Amino acid sequence: MNGQIRDREVRLIGVHGEQLGIMSAREAQKLADEAKLDLVKVAPQAKPPVCKIIDYGKYRYEMARKAKEAKRKQKQIELKEIRMSPNIDSNDLMTKTKAARKFLEKGNKVKITLRFRGREMAHVSASRHILEEFAESLEDIASVDKAPKMEGRSMSLVLAVKKN
Repeated sequence: MNGQIRDREVRLIGVHGEQLGIMSAREAQKLADEAKLDLVKVAPQAKPPVCKIIDYGKYRYEMARKAKEAKRKQKQIELKEIRMSPNIDSNDLMTKTKAARKFLEKGNKVKITLRFRGREMAHVSASRHILEEFAESLEDIASVDKAPKMEGRSMSLVLAVKKN
């Protein structure tokens, strides 16, 4: 920007978007000063670099507004968690499956966690089938994003919405 442009030659674009041609950086800076605006490098990787005469404060404001607008339009995917114990009853498992289905239908990812307490840690390998059954019951709308994995005293599995 302005005096920081070290290139010998630049391709200059005027205030109203018109091409002013290739000239030295000093000449371009002089034209920007005459217009009481800033000289900004918009394409530094081009040969020669492209500079534009603009109001830099206004330019930054416009860019921030565009970024904010783009952020507002994008969909945030949340990670919802469902916790269970390894000795869960089949009815409770069905209830948890319904809750997971609702989360998946809304477009969120679901993390199913089996928490092991005390002596339950001795039967970790026997409890893996609970997570596999859970994933199997939801395979019509979900796919396994992360396979069942032990993390400390809990085993977790992540399901994501299936892509058509």
